[in-house]
Amino acid sequence: MFLLDTLDNLPRLRLSDSLMRAVIWVLRESGANHVPTFDRLRKCQSRLRKQCGVPSLPCKSPRGNVFFLNDPRSIIAKDWANPSIRPHIHVYPEIPDGPITEFWHAEKWRKDLDLDILSPMFDAGQRRHFYVKELSRLHDGQFVIPIRWLMYHGKVHADAFLVTVQDVSTTHFSANIPCHAKNYSAYMPNPDRKIAQGDPLYTSLIDYFADDVSGNQSKSWNKHWNVYMSHKNLPREMLQQEVHVHFISTSPHATIPEQFIHFKKAIETTHSDPVVVRDGCSGEATRFRIHINTDTSDNPMQSEVSGHIGGKSNKPCRKCDVGGSLKEKISNEGFHSLFETGNPRTKEDTLGHVKVQIALACKGVKEPVQADQTSSGVKDGYSQYWIDHLLQRFQEMKTREPSRPREEIQKELEDSNEAIADEVKYNPFLLMKGFDPSRDTPLEILHTHLLGDGKYAWHGTHTLWKNDDEKKALYTIRLQATNMMGLSLPPIRAKYIMQYANSLIGRQLKAIIQTAAFHVYDLVPQELYSVWLAVGELCALLWVPEIHNMEQYLHDVDIAVDNMLDAFAEYDPTKILYKVKLHISKHAVEDIRRQGPLIGVCTEGYESYNAVFRMCSILSNHLAPSRDISRQLADQESLKHRLTGGWWPTQDGTWVQAGTGIRDFLQQQTILQRLIGWLPKKILTPGNHKLLPLPKGQRHHLVLSLEATAAMTALNLSMFNSALPSPGWCRCKYIVSQSREECMVGHWVFADNPIANEHGNGAVVGRITDVLAENITGRAIALLEIYEVAATRHRVTNMPVLVERQGEPSSLLVPATSIQFTVNVQHDCIDAGCSRRAERPARQERVQSDLMEQYLEHEDTHRYIINTHAFHNAHLLRLALPRDLVAPIPRHIDRRAIHDKFAQKLRTIHDDRKTQAAARKAQKQAQEKGVRTQPQEESSSVTSQTGLGEGEASGSAQLLDVPPSTVQHTEDDIEMTEESHELNIVAQASELSGHRDEREGPARKRHRS
Repeated sequence: MFLLDTLDNLPRLRLSDSLMRAVIWVLRESGANHVPTFDRLRKCQSRLRKQCGVPSLPCKSPRGNVFFLNDPRSIIAKDWANPSIRPHIHVYPEIPDGPITEFWHAEKWRKDLDLDILSPMFDAGQRRHFYVKELSRLHDGQFVIPIRWLMYHGKVHADAFLVTVQDVSTTHFSANIPCHAKNYSAYMPNPDRKIAQGDPLYTSLIDYFADDVSGNQSKSWNKHWNVYMSHKNLPREMLQQEVHVHFISTSPHATIPEQFIHFKKAIETTHSDPVVVRDGCSGEATRFRIHINTDTSDNPMQSEVSGHIGGKSNKPCRKCDVGGSLKEKISNEGFHSLFETGNPRTKEDTLGHVKVQIALACKGVKEPVQADQTSSGVKDGYSQYWIDHLLQRFQEMKTREPSRPREEIQKELEDSNEAIADEVKYNPFLLMKGFDPSRDTPLEILHTHLLGDGKYAWHGTHTLWKNDDEKKALYTIRLQATNMMGLSLPPIRAKYIMQYANSLIGRQLKAIIQTAAFHVYDLVPQELYSVWLAVGELCALLWVPEIHNMEQYLHDVDIAVDNMLDAFAEYDPTKILYKVKLHISKHAVEDIRRQGPLIGVCTEGYESYNAVFRMCSILSNHLAPSRDISRQLADQESLKHRLTGGWWPTQDGTWVQAGTGIRDFLQQQTILQRLIGWLPKKILTPGNHKLLPLPKGQRHHLVLSLEATAAMTALNLSMFNSALPSPGWCRCKYIVSQSREECMVGHWVFADNPIANEHGNGAVVGRITDVLAENITGRAIALLEIYEVAATRHRVTNMPVLVERQGEPSSLLVPATSIQFTVNVQHDCIDAGCSRRAERPARQERVQSDLMEQYLEHEDTHRYIINTHAFHNAHLLRLALPRDLVAPIPRHIDRRAIHDKFAQKLRTIHDDRKTQAAARKAQKQAQEKGVRTQPQEESSSVTSQTGLGEGEASGSAQLLDVPPSTVQHTEDDIEMTEESHELNIVAQASELSGHRDEREGPARKRHRS
C-alpha cells in the first residue's frame, strides 16, 4: 500500500487511473502478496487525506468565480512540525558577521519591516518568554524595553531602549529615547501574550508567486492562473529544491487578485488566532502567524499585482512615476529621466488613485477615468471590473430614465459603492498589511535580464546574420569551441542555438550571455558589441550568491546598470523608450539592499514547477480542474511530509509521525529523493579526492613515482618528494576545493601559493594538468600549469589577461587543501587570430557518421582571458583579483550630454516624420476631391527618398495625438503592439546605430519594397 501510494504521488511521474490499475494487475500476476485493489487504494488515500493532508478549500470570488485553494496555514505548519526542516527555520533577522547571503541579512527584515510583524518574543527556556514592547530586567539590574529581536554571532540579541526606574509606580525615559517611547506603557503586557496562550509565538514570511500557465502539453493554449509560494524563513539553498515549492491554487476563470482575496483571508486569521503545531525540534507546542514578504512573479504579473497600468503605457514603471507622453519622453529632460529612478510609488498613492477613478466612474463618463489612468500610470485590473460596472450602470439608468438628473444618478451610484466592502472592490494586494506591491515586487533577474537585456542583444545579433550564412557558421564554430569548465552549464549545442535562434529559453540565453564577448567581437557593429559587454558584466554581478561588501557591491551594480543603459541608448535609443525592463534595472540597487542577493528571489524554481502542475492538469477530467489539481498536489504535499518524518495531529489531539521503516526508506533510496525533489546537501570536504575508476579487468590502481609524471618539472618538486623512498602516487578523478567543488584535470583554479614566502605572492592561478594522491597517507596534490595576471585589461573584452610566468611554461605542485575555487578561462583568440578550421566526423546517435563537421583549431599561443562574465564563482573572482581589473568602469563621464544628444536625434526624426505625414495626408485629401496638388512624380520621389510607405506615414501623423494603446500584458515583449507610429520612430532611430530594428516584420518589408 505504501509503495503504491508513493508511486501515485510522484510529482513528475504521474500515473493515470488506467495505468495504476495496470500496475496493480502486474503485481498480482507476478505473485506479490497483499496487493490491494484499486478501490481499496483510493479509500486508503482518502483516509490519509483526512488525517494528515492539506485541506483544499472551496472558494468563491466577489465576481462569482469558483476555485479551490490549498490551505497555506497547513502547508507552513508541516514545515514547523518536520524535524528535517524545523532546524533550518530562521525566526529573527540577523546582523551579518560576514557576507550577506540570505534574506534575513538584508535591510527589509532587519530595518524596514513593521515591528508588529516580526517575531514578538524570545523563548529563554523553562517557559520564560520575553516580549517586545514590555519592560524587561537584565542580569545587571538595568531595565530595557526590547523593540525587536536580532541574531548576532549565533545568539539572540535585543534592540532595546534603556529605561531608568525612579520609583515603584513611575518610569521616565532617558534623553536619548524618542518621546513616543512613553506610549509603550499601553502595550504592557504585550497583546500577543494573550493570543499565544503561553506558547512560543513566531512569524513565518512567505514569497508569493503567480503566473498564467497552459494546462496542456500540446501547443493548444489552455490558460490557468496559478499561485505558488515558498517559506522565506528557510535558507536559499533549500528553497531552490522543488520540494519547497508549494502549490496554492489554480483556476481557468478566477484571476490572481480574485484568488488572493481568499489567500489573504486565510493568512490573516493567523494574526489573531495563530496556528498551533508540535515543534519539530523541541516537541513542545508552538504557534506561528503568516505574513507576505514579496511577490516574485514576472514583470507583467507584478504590474497587475501593483495596480499598475503596464509596461507599455506612458508611465511604464511599477516602482516609480518615471515617464510621460511621447513628446515629454523625447525631450532632453524626459529622455534623461528614463535613465534614473523617479519618485517612488507607494500602495497608499496607488489606492488613492483607484478611489479617485471609482469616484469619477460614478459620474458616468469614462474619459476622466482614462485621463487619470494615463497620467498616473495606475490602472488596477481588479478594480477596473467595478469601474466598468459603474459606468455601465450609469448608462443603463440614464437610458431607462432620460429625464433623471445626472447628479441624482451619481449620488445613487456613490451610495451603492459605499455599501460595498473595501475588500471586495479594491485590489487585495493593496490592502495587505506589511506588503507594499510597489516596493515588494523585486527585480526578477530571469525575466528582466536573461529574457530582457540578453534577449534584446541576441535578437539584434542573430537578425544581422539573417542573410549571412558565413557569419552564422563562424559564430556556431566559435560557440561550440567554448571552454565549458568553470561555467556550471550543460554542454552547449551551438547548432541548435543557431538553428532556433528566435525561440531560445533562459538556459540557452544564459550560455550566450556568458560567452558572447569572446565570439561576436568581429561579427557585429561596435555599438552592439558594447551592449554585449555591458550585459555580460551586469549579469555576472547580479547572479552572485553572497555579498562581502554591500556598499562597494551596490556601487558596482549601479555603474554596471548605467553602462548597460548607455550602451543600449547608443545602439538603439528607442529601446530606452519602449523596453521598460531596461529602466527597471535601475531599481536593482534598492531591491538588493532590501532583499539581499537577487538570486534569492529568482523564479526559475517556480517556472520549473509548472511542469508538475501540467502533469496534474492533463490527468484531470477538466470538469473541475481547480478541484482535481488542488487535491492531487495537496496529496503530494502530505506524502512528502510523511516521508521526511513530519508530525501531524490525530482526531484526539495526539501528534504522530510515520514509522521508522517509512522514514528510513527515504534516507536509503536516493532515487526516491530525486523523484520527490528532496535533495540532501552533498557534503564535500576540502582536500578530499576520488581516485580514477579502474579500467575493466584491472584490480589495482597504477602506482607511480613523481619523477614518472609531469610533476618532475614542477618548481617545488622537492617539497613533495622526500629523501625517503616514496610509497608512490595514484592518479585521481578530482579533488575538492575550498569552495567545496570538484576540480578535475583541465580546470582553471585559484590556489594558495605553496612558495608564497619566497616570492611574496599569496595566490596563483593555473590550469590543473594532473591530480595525484599518495598511496599510503592519502595526501592529494594537483599539478598546476601556472600563469600570471597581467596588469592591464584586455583591449577588446575589457577582462583580465593571463600570460606565462616570465614568458615560459612553469608548473607548481599544490596541496589539495590549497585549491581555492575554479574559474572560467577562454583562449585569447582575438589577439591570437584563431581562424583555422579543421574537419572531423560528425557524431550522430553516439557514433561517428560519414558527415564531416568543422571545428576551430586554436593557435599555439599561451595567452588566455579570465571570463569575468561567468556567473559561477563571480563573487570569489572579484575578491581574488585586484579591484582595478574587475570594477566596472563608467562608460561616460558626462552622461547627461550623451542622453541629450540622442534625445535631439529622436526629436529630429519625429519632426521629419510628422511633416512628411502631414504632406501625404493633404495630398490624399486633394486626390479624393479630384484636385491634384502636386505631380505624381514628386510624390513618388518623396516616398522613395524617405523609404516610407503610405501606411507608415499615416501612422506617423498620430505620433503626438494618439496615446499608447492598452495592450494585454505578455512577458515576451520583443514584438511591440503599440500604435503604428511607434514603429516609424524605431525604424529611423535604428539607422543611428547601423542596424535594422528587431520589430521589422513582413508588413514593413512590403512597405520598403
